[in-house]
Amino acid sequence: MKNFEKPKFNNPHLEDLDSYNRQYLESINSPDNFFLNKAIENLDWFVEPTLGFNNNFKNASWFEDGILNIAYNCIDRYAKKNPERKAIIWQGDERLQTKAITYKELLENVSILANGLKAIGVKKGDRVCIYMPMILEAAYSMLACMRLGAVHSVVFGGFSPEAIRSRIDDADCRYVITADEGIRGGKRVPLKKNVDIALEETNSVEKVIVKRYTGTETNWDSSRDICYDDLVSKQEKFCECVHLKAEDPSFILYTSGSTGKPKGVMHTTGGYLLGAHLTFKYIFGYQENKIFWCTADVGWITGHTYILYGPLSNGATTLMFEGVPSYPDASRFWQVCDDHKVNIFYTAPTAIRALIAAGEKYLESSSRNSLEILGTVGEPINPEVWQWYFEKVGKSSCEVVDTWWQTETGSVLISPIAGVTPTKPGSATLPFFGVIPSLVDADGKTLEGEAKGNLCIDQSWPSQIRTVYGDHHRMIETYFSTYKERYFTGDGARRDKDGYYWVTGRVDDVLNVSGHRIGTAEVESAIVEHKNVAEAAVVGIDHDIKGQAIYAFVILKKIEAGQANTYEEIIEQVSLSIGKIAKPEHIQFVRDLPKTRSGKIMRRILRKIANNNTDELGDITTLADPTIVDELIKGKA
Repeated sequence: MKNFEKPKFNNPHLEDLDSYNRQYLESINSPDNFFLNKAIENLDWFVEPTLGFNNNFKNASWFEDGILNIAYNCIDRYAKKNPERKAIIWQGDERLQTKAITYKELLENVSILANGLKAIGVKKGDRVCIYMPMILEAAYSMLACMRLGAVHSVVFGGFSPEAIRSRIDDADCRYVITADEGIRGGKRVPLKKNVDIALEETNSVEKVIVKRYTGTETNWDSSRDICYDDLVSKQEKFCECVHLKAEDPSFILYTSGSTGKPKGVMHTTGGYLLGAHLTFKYIFGYQENKIFWCTADVGWITGHTYILYGPLSNGATTLMFEGVPSYPDASRFWQVCDDHKVNIFYTAPTAIRALIAAGEKYLESSSRNSLEILGTVGEPINPEVWQWYFEKVGKSSCEVVDTWWQTETGSVLISPIAGVTPTKPGSATLPFFGVIPSLVDADGKTLEGEAKGNLCIDQSWPSQIRTVYGDHHRMIETYFSTYKERYFTGDGARRDKDGYYWVTGRVDDVLNVSGHRIGTAEVESAIVEHKNVAEAAVVGIDHDIKGQAIYAFVILKKIEAGQANTYEEIIEQVSLSIGKIAKPEHIQFVRDLPKTRSGKIMRRILRKIANNNTDELGDITTLADPTIVDELIKGKA
């Protein structure tokens, strides 16, 4: 194997690739013993488990006789051991807005909120909707729910009233925690107003706790609304943790489907926490006193697992960021890295591509000398974007870990381990402990060796989805019915001769052009190699002869770039990179793409626009800029 040349990071938890291979084989051959030992070694239990996996993939159970609490593992044990260690560094939308809290302070703030919630009736099993900006109180709210055994359902703080209402209704939430407003990129977001609108059409909510963050006046229902600061002002500074079974639910998090209502992915307590803890510990090679920054929002699974539960359960210092990468300009990420001496940086390829488009001059105002590890998450990363991240951001001196996982998996399943796994730009490389990936064709036949196919997981892992809340049949149908005895990820992937996995994107993003299977990520990578291109997204369109043809939406670095010449050059670029079979049938130059507020491209919308099927675009309320949809329709080639 030709390894990518880069400096070696010293991972304190795993010596080398041989050590990984030994543990990996043990984890897939004896998962019961392997994960039971890891659970006892890494987590604090009120009652230690004696049972591992129940051997039922579709109705999985891990450590079911164990009793623990996630908040205890994330706070109490470190507040006792090292109370003055920084737990969370909060960085506000403006540079001078920053605050650091210790594990002792985290215990006090979470406890007083938990006691306040208890005082208004919140108890084990109650569902609590959290709709907050990226402020410390969002973390307190999530951890207070964990402390009480209440099940939180976090809704991203930019979602619409309709999105809030549907999630409240589906989970039958009795309580909502929100703020008067949020702030992102210098703009105010009317959170309390959105909640009020959402609650006009639902009757389950009894109390709404409101953090007065910006101080803006809001409507107030004295029979329902409670001021956050008033609620916590007279509470005791310690709240006992509720003892929870490992299989008790911890949270529900909704994922959007292309059809039907959002799915409430439900995770449990012991297995989820172990997955979050182990992946953070090993993959990022975490060591005491390092500063970790995941740029996600707590409204997404990445924020749950790698802003809060993974880092805090390891006693780490984690950074919460309220702002956006482009405010006040495209140097903001690197400024924050310098200001807080960030060692481990974890972001999405979408953000990296946007910063590439902005230009390298925005790197010049920062040193980024503290950085040791650069992570990516959320979608496949193009090799050339990987290279820019490594060479320009990390100055060719940082490890790059490209992680693949899903809301449903709870934690990372395929990824390099920093300092251990030789990397290849664009590859998620090898599976994490306990994960058995497989590639299968459309008929369910297992593909061996070098192959392209549908990515499945063949064995349970502790942090796997347990159910779709209120609809277990939907969970079985969605993930376990396509291929017998396998979890179908919905993604396509290829495996190279070294056994490395390259995720190509959603299976419905794998095109069949004249009988050739072409991954959209592969075509997009070829397009963005063009010097004028900032970002691209490709989808399939119906074609009388080819079956499917390729339609490309392309954002240029400069609007004034000669589109006619660029059009022909892109065709030539793709033909040279992949082959003429992969060249786009149509290219539409666009200002932007339909993206969620987390930066994920909503390809189902692009598919419908490209195929002139715009009568039923589905839910577009989660888009960062819904107006882009009309622009794309009007500008369609």
